[in-house]
Amino acid sequence: MPWLCRDCFETGPSEDGVDSVCPDCGSTRVIVHDELDTLSIAHIDCDAFYASVEMRDDPSLNDKPVLVGGKGGRGVVMAANYDARKFGCRSAMPMFKARKLCPQAVIVRPDMKKYSIAGREVRALMLSTTPLVEPISIDEAFLDLSGTEKLHRASPAETLARLAQQTEKEIGVTVTVGLSHNKFLAKIASDIDKPRGFSIVGTEETLTFLDHQPVSKLWGVGKALQRKLHADGFNEIGSLRTCSEEFLVKRYGSIGTRLHRFSTGNDHRRVNPDGNRKSISSESTFSDDVRSPDALIKHLWPLAEKVAARAKMAELSGRVITVKLKTDRFQIRTRRRTLPDPTQLAEVIWQTGAELVRKEAQGDAYRLIGIGISDFSSAMFADPLDLGNPDGGRVKAIEQTMDNVRARFGDGAIKKGRGFKQAKTPIKIDGTSR
Repeated sequence: MPWLCRDCFETGPSEDGVDSVCPDCGSTRVIVHDELDTLSIAHIDCDAFYASVEMRDDPSLNDKPVLVGGKGGRGVVMAANYDARKFGCRSAMPMFKARKLCPQAVIVRPDMKKYSIAGREVRALMLSTTPLVEPISIDEAFLDLSGTEKLHRASPAETLARLAQQTEKEIGVTVTVGLSHNKFLAKIASDIDKPRGFSIVGTEETLTFLDHQPVSKLWGVGKALQRKLHADGFNEIGSLRTCSEEFLVKRYGSIGTRLHRFSTGNDHRRVNPDGNRKSISSESTFSDDVRSPDALIKHLWPLAEKVAARAKMAELSGRVITVKLKTDRFQIRTRRRTLPDPTQLAEVIWQTGAELVRKEAQGDAYRLIGIGISDFSSAMFADPLDLGNPDGGRVKAIEQTMDNVRARFGDGAIKKGRGFKQAKTPIKIDGTSR
């Protein structure tokens, strides 16, 4: 059976008798698998990414439970390192709950700019390995290493092990690798042995492996569908294979086709370098409930700036603006508007969102607000000049000037007045009531 040491990259055939210790360097980080040299679809996930970056930059945090997120009463955990996870802390958990579980945890406010830089560095290393990289988020991606054996003079598994080591040494964050024959299985594999893991799901073992995986691992199965599946007696993925596709579609709707396909380990999706990003958004939870439309709109401005900055970084523009509001009773309300042309300007995003907020906010109390863009186009199509709207060109020129100043002197070098004081009613920048 082929084996690979993840520390010295020594490899060998089964007759060498390697089980769990590398005969060359003595490392116990040895992978042994029948299909080690033939699988090429991978999912790479950075380990507790935000927390790892903070620990990299502040060594005093090492060996301590670390939570990244807001410190306020309604703050949310954005990342929990593995020391904090031992106490039950996890991402998306309310911070007050995480602090009860682990009162000794160090809480660090997030620095998205720093994480974005580290994420781009990780992505650059991936792209140096293969051009077929499909980003899923700032800290994870699918990779297809088919045909890279001659380029790297190594199997995909060895190349991935070297990439993991390079990422840890050069960027200071660790990653976990899942390797299989399709994206669905590679994603599940990357969750098996965190942190610094490397797990393989081969073709021959696919059905046996899925027999013991919970249905929650299926892409698209949220909590509501998970409860319904459990109520129907489907707890493991393999149990879905006892039903026909027709039955699953009739019972669960169109997702039934996916449930049937994945239960058999089939996934024909290719690794798409263009990615499948659906939206760019940002949201904020208030310390106290907010009722005033003007106050809500004031909170909307920095979020619009973040969305615009991320769109510009990704070289994308969007035609659909969506505002998200969560009431004090945890009801989520979304309102959206489609623009005549795609945009990546914070001013346009904010003004459109502000109008949506004014129509929706009619006295209810809200605990959260968010805004995002979707229906993407290339940045080259963003905010075209309109002779019928001379103010549009001025708005674009002003924002580009501000971006240039920030690029040279830092994000805090220049701000609009509404970033410091109560927001006023937005001025329409064209005749389309955007």
